Amino acid sequence: MPLKLSLPRGEKLVVNGAVIKNDGPDVNLVFENQAHIMRQKDIMTMEEATSPGRRIYLALQCAYMFDDRRDEHLEDFEALIGEFREAAPSSEPIAEKIIKLAGDGDLYGALKECRKLIEYEGEILQHVQ
Repeated sequence: MPLKLSLPRGEKLVVNGAVIKNDGPDVNLVFENQAHIMRQKDIMTMEEATSPGRRIYLALQCAYMFDDRRDEHLEDFEALIGEFREAAPSSEPIAEKIIKLAGDGDLYGALKECRKLIEYEGEILQHVQ
């Protein structure tokens, strides 16, 4: 099933590791086959990876976008999520779902679930402070 995206002027997206920026009026794109796509709003930079949950997201994002170093990024992900689970055992249901999705090769799904982990992490930190 094709994926249709509207890209407003100035917005970026990454397709299979290539950064694409709309430099003109709104553009509608239709992807007719499988591609690794991330919209600008879903991309986390290294500077934004300021917490354990965010670093997990960044490792997954890199594994999703960069096939040539996927294994390396997945190793980072596994180490980071292991540390997170140890530090916050109450995160286990979310962490298990992320691990399963990543293990099944659904890195985009794992990224979506990881947003829930980041949200949960924020809730935990509010109670600590």
